[in-house]
Amino acid sequence: MDRLKLLIKPLACRKNKVYADRDMISPDTAPKNLSEEALKAIKSLADDIIEARENKRSVMLTFGAHTIKNGMAPTLIAMLERGFFTHYATNGAGIIHDWEVAYQGRTSEDVRANVCKGEFGTWEETGFYLNLALNVGAWQGLGYGESVGHMVFHGGLMIPALNELEAFTLDNYHIEPGRVAAAMDLCEVIRRFNLRPGFMEIRHEYPQLGIQSAALRFGIPFTAHPMFGHDIIYTHPMNYGASVGRVAERDFLSFADSVTNLSGGVYLSVGSAVMSPMVFEKSMSMAQNLALQNRKKISGHKIYVVDLATSNWDWNKQGEPPMDNPAYYLRYCKTFSRMGGNMNYITADNRDFLLALYQRLINSN
Repeated sequence: MDRLKLLIKPLACRKNKVYADRDMISPDTAPKNLSEEALKAIKSLADDIIEARENKRSVMLTFGAHTIKNGMAPTLIAMLERGFFTHYATNGAGIIHDWEVAYQGRTSEDVRANVCKGEFGTWEETGFYLNLALNVGAWQGLGYGESVGHMVFHGGLMIPALNELEAFTLDNYHIEPGRVAAAMDLCEVIRRFNLRPGFMEIRHEYPQLGIQSAALRFGIPFTAHPMFGHDIIYTHPMNYGASVGRVAERDFLSFADSVTNLSGGVYLSVGSAVMSPMVFEKSMSMAQNLALQNRKKISGHKIYVVDLATSNWDWNKQGEPPMDNPAYYLRYCKTFSRMGGNMNYITADNRDFLLALYQRLINSN
């Protein structure tokens, strides 16, 4: 399919379901609907986070896109500012919703209605700016989340001149072939879209709500772990698979590097049924591989998994459930229970959970 043939509409034309002025939740909001069991687990989690931070161990938070759509950006940013976590991670959709909130204060379209009209995901600014940030970031040696964070933080993107990229290519093709390839891809982007060299200003109406920008400001890695074709940015002709691969690879390796410091640390997974367990298990295996080569072992880590699904299975005491038990099909719990350490599952709405955790942490300090 030739994406240049698609009719792509301005983002301002889109009806949205989430509005920053209406739906963002203050970190001071009282949580509700938490069971006694959940509150007890949150207290243990807060204690584990504080201990891990005191011992300079990794404290990682991975979350799905609904965490953004549920208005939790202010709380996630407040936790970054307080230094409770050493690493944030999300999927491609999480990056998009976070950016759209920062850009226009609105996000989340009606999928059913827009697919029928052939316009789901085909929005100019989201596809153009996010993909351009990744194309530029791939050339600059940045990761996925970092590329987008730079765009929000700086209010735009620096577009290099063609002669600069061409000269770099000629001088470095035998030294840095990977970066030369990124430079050539960016050359194609600049020519195809007739981009002028210099700073391209991209005005964001709500930059204070951008989590990626906040992570950059506070020096905390915020990585993205996309799957090709899963996100709406793949519908736009500005999308280049090679650039996505380069920035996503850097983020995966950054994530894995944080896992190498997880002994005695904490891994928290909120509302991510697929990306979080899948990326974590590969990263843990790689990190354990390196540790064992040095006669060490990653151990003593605490894993907390939060989701809406109910599970009464005790994964620590009972092991994996049999196939005729519904708990067996909570795939993320099954994966995390195999990762060593101690796993706790918490049934909770991510809004109430994150509010309660943040408030417990600030009151514990």
